[in-house]
Amino acid sequence: MTKEVKIGNIAIGGGNAVAIQSMTNTKTTDIDGTLEQITRLEKAGCDIVRCSVPDKASAEALRAIVQGARIPVVADIHFDADLAVMAAESGASKIRINPGNIGSHEKVKYLADFLRERKIPIRIGVNGGSLDKKYEGHASLAEAMAKSAMEHVRLLEEVNFTDIVISVKSSDVKTTVDAYRLLSSTCEYPLHLGVTEAGIYEKGIVKSAIGIGSLLLDGIGDTIRVSLTDDPVKEVYAARNILECAGLTRDYVEVVACPTCARTNIEVEKIARAVTEMTKDVRKPLKVAVMGCVVNGIGESKDADMGVAGGKGKSALFKKGEIVASVPNDEILTRLKKMIEEELEDDDTRTH
Repeated sequence: MTKEVKIGNIAIGGGNAVAIQSMTNTKTTDIDGTLEQITRLEKAGCDIVRCSVPDKASAEALRAIVQGARIPVVADIHFDADLAVMAAESGASKIRINPGNIGSHEKVKYLADFLRERKIPIRIGVNGGSLDKKYEGHASLAEAMAKSAMEHVRLLEEVNFTDIVISVKSSDVKTTVDAYRLLSSTCEYPLHLGVTEAGIYEKGIVKSAIGIGSLLLDGIGDTIRVSLTDDPVKEVYAARNILECAGLTRDYVEVVACPTCARTNIEVEKIARAVTEMTKDVRKPLKVAVMGCVVNGIGESKDADMGVAGGKGKSALFKKGEIVASVPNDEILTRLKKMIEEELEDDDTRTH
């Protein structure tokens, strides 16, 4: 088990739930635009958000962003210890910076002392595409990434700073997985998982699911980010799906649907998409099945809380594997939505 590190009000490592992270793609100096994006990210299920801080104006803008955000804000810094201090003064809950890139031992100690006093952790982030030149020609990129990360760690440990999170990302899935497995076997610091530069939505989802998912199934990883060349909110929904499929959360509505065949008499995809869209921001465990036929549908989805099994002209609505109604096919979506709403209302009543 990794050690616990606190990022604002979110605790990672130490057996805590895996946290979802994303990163804004607005200009940080655009305070209103950045806060609007953070609000959408938080609504989608983001636990921690990172903002780039390339200059003093961005570090100053971070103060208003932190005050307006409801989730912890991480400052992404390159090379500049003074900018990191400014970001911390503006309220950043974590600093992403590599100590080996900020200059002298004195600067590392200065930053570490400042952050330790305020209980602000540092994330060390090593990327395969920007390793130090001394690793050029190294037989294994994964080993080089893990070694580089631990060199940065030692610089902080030398100045008695151990509030550390580590990431070792590559755009190559196997390299990423190998690097994290190496790190996991050699240190107890929390690991932030991700496949960097994963690309546009379709390919990026696949690469991230394979890389992040395989590590999570190994029991490795304390926070995750799905890096997509797309709206950051899509990163959060993708991360949620990965956690759900890895069996690490049931705090959302899961919609399962059959792949369809010649027996199908209803619009399975249309119905499943509509139910998914309707429930995408619901934070309660519920499993809804959309199955194309009665022959196998109810039996194959008997573990679902509710669902529909399609028929010719009429279809069966069911709860916990038992048929509760037979409805015309053109009423399926309306009736299914009503069942879901009633279940969620009943759940609210039981909770309160």
